[in-house]
Amino acid sequence: MGAYLVRRFGLMLLTLFGISVIIFVLLRVVPGNIVDILFDSAGMVNPAEKVKIEKELGLDLPIPQQYAAWIGGLVHGDLGYSYVSEKPAIAEIAPRIPVTAKLAAMALAFSVLIGVPFGVISAVRQNSAADYVLRVLSLSGLSLPSFWLGLLMLMGFVAWFGDMPIYTEPPATLWDELLLYAAPAAAVGFRSSALVMRLTRSSMLEVLRQDYIRTARSKGASASSVNYHHALRNAMLPVVTVIGLEAAFLIGGLIVTETVFNIPGVARFLVEAIRTRDYPIVQNLVMFIAVVVVVVNFIVDMLYAVLDPRIRYSG
Repeated sequence: MGAYLVRRFGLMLLTLFGISVIIFVLLRVVPGNIVDILFDSAGMVNPAEKVKIEKELGLDLPIPQQYAAWIGGLVHGDLGYSYVSEKPAIAEIAPRIPVTAKLAAMALAFSVLIGVPFGVISAVRQNSAADYVLRVLSLSGLSLPSFWLGLLMLMGFVAWFGDMPIYTEPPATLWDELLLYAAPAAAVGFRSSALVMRLTRSSMLEVLRQDYIRTARSKGASASSVNYHHALRNAMLPVVTVIGLEAAFLIGGLIVTETVFNIPGVARFLVEAIRTRDYPIVQNLVMFIAVVVVVVNFIVDMLYAVLDPRIRYSG
């Protein structure tokens, strides 16, 4: 187990290093940079002034030196300064992380609490009326774009209730947070719940056809014991994988949802930073998302051993 953890941590570090190199280099080889954008917006054409700003921002240095300076700053907790707002990058990023994390957590909770139970019901009652209804519901969830569903929810709330909570300032209470994030979380979580539901159903059907399930039934085990104790636990391995992937996706994949509902989260801020070539913001946000993805994948691997005692990690 110890040897496996050492190898896995080494692979995680190698993955993060590769991502850091790719994002750093790509940002600097694409046409246009922050200096060009600043000059175009201000209408300035003085070449000497442009060279001076590039030197102040460190953009005149070779890319390897710029990369080394960035990594050195990360090691010491210095994320650099935003070129656009002229504030420390950590001051711009830190307040937005909890916003996206709460929205992603609520969306993931919605998808799991809806998808897993309905997937089990659909499998246990295969080819029944409930199964057909749930299958149509899951197909609808996979077919509807989250931004379109979000717009429908906005119009529906306004038409029926005359108002809808919109993010204008940080919510003061937990109840305000629930009201604020419930609609966008449901909009983006509906698709995830449909995916989890379909995967749970197919995995449950496969497990329910296994010999040990028939043996348990022949020994007089109750239907609930067979379905939830024997079948569901073994069917959860692929479902946990998808839930982990969805959790990682939600951190960086809420761009449209945050825009539709005017939520100042990480994903929306990342798009704005890419548009303005705000290198420190983009680099650090992408690295944050990469760390989340790598850590979630590691947690999923560890959950395999918990759910299936047959899985052992050894040297």
